[in-house]
Amino acid sequence: MAISLLLLAEAAAEAGAHGAEHHEATLLGLGAEGWVYTGVTIFFLVAIFVMKAHKQVLAGLDAHIAEARKSLDEAKAIRDEAEALLAGAKAQQAASAKEAKAIIEHAKSEAGALIAKAEADTTELVARREKMAEEKISAAERAAVESLRARTAAAATGAAQSLIAASHDAKADKGLVDEAIAGL
Repeated sequence: MAISLLLLAEAAAEAGAHGAEHHEATLLGLGAEGWVYTGVTIFFLVAIFVMKAHKQVLAGLDAHIAEARKSLDEAKAIRDEAEALLAGAKAQQAASAKEAKAIIEHAKSEAGALIAKAEADTTELVARREKMAEEKISAAERAAVESLRARTAAAATGAAQSLIAASHDAKADKGLVDEAIAGL
């Protein structure tokens, strides 16, 4: 109110100083500029005391601040969650790499065991084949010896038969048969 009175007094002083030169329409002693100041002053007074505009402005600002804080808190929560997910992914990657190394080492050891087993099996197979070959050779030798003995016995029997047949006649045979019967 004091501001509007000062403004009115100032406007009146200006009007008095310039009154001789310039004449302006007034209402209740106020010119257009004075009424503008008065209207603005009344508007602010009504806004402040009747409509509680400052409280509404402050409430709006408080709401905006609360919303901004809420957004910041959500952003922080999302960032924390993303960092946790990243840490989990890194840990999972490290575990996967370690597991892959273990699988490779296991595969190498299995391959070494398979190679060693294959070598042992090959050595055993070669030994069995050699033994089988030796047994076949030995069996063939025995068969050859038996065959040779049979032929030799047959040849000896045939030769003995021809010698006996040539040197003995029926009389000599009768004497041998009689001796054999008597010996029984």
